[in-house]
Amino acid sequence: MLTAKGLFQEIIDNDESFRLFCSIAASGEAQGGWENGRIAALVPPAMRGLAPKIIRHGADEDKHGRIFHALMRKRGLEPVPVPPDTDYTMLLERRGIGLAHDKLRRDEPLTERDIVVYLAHSRVTEQRAADQMDMLVTYFGDHPELGRAIHMIDNDETNHLAYCHEELLRLARRGHGRLIQRTLRESALVEIRVYRDVSLAVMRHMGRILKWPKPKALALAAGVHGMYAYERLAGWHRMTGLRTPERLDALGGPAAPAPAF
Repeated sequence: MLTAKGLFQEIIDNDESFRLFCSIAASGEAQGGWENGRIAALVPPAMRGLAPKIIRHGADEDKHGRIFHALMRKRGLEPVPVPPDTDYTMLLERRGIGLAHDKLRRDEPLTERDIVVYLAHSRVTEQRAADQMDMLVTYFGDHPELGRAIHMIDNDETNHLAYCHEELLRLARRGHGRLIQRTLRESALVEIRVYRDVSLAVMRHMGRILKWPKPKALALAAGVHGMYAYERLAGWHRMTGLRTPERLDALGGPAAPAPAF
């Protein structure tokens, strides 16, 4: 019987598939770190008070990238190029999720609307990240090789999601409620399609490395399509609600350093 735990165990037990998994994860975190750094530098003057939290968000993501590289080094592995069809962050940008990189490369201040859209996009993608880390903590939180890294990243993702909720609620009270709700809905519907496509691509690459038989590959693909169908019908709503988080001012301090792995 195919299970998420069994599938991930198979991936981490093989050096080549583990190297691809970590390379994909590290690349996405590095992109997120760069984006947050640029957004913080371009925050409009009226919202400069938000810049330290955006910087902290980016620093956390840079740290996660370093953690994945450290996990590879611990096995004596080098990162591999990320296949374009598995590049979640860039595929989202191409579909309009996240501020365009050409805008971030210019030294022109962003608008207040840009910051609202950035936070709404982040609320959607951080929900995905938090859900994935919750799953990994459940199955591998006590893993001797990965456990510490998983718990650290999981804690950070919980903070990131709390920050998005808190700041979006604050901005909604300032009159941005309609823009926030519209952006959340549009972003969630795009994200679930991109996540489906990336999941299928990752399964194809892992199947090639691990030499999965065709029935197993087809079953996994069917599972991905089934999850997408559920999310398209109703599951996307979990990405669009806003509530006061348990952790207030979750990004109100410096990023915690990453220990050696």
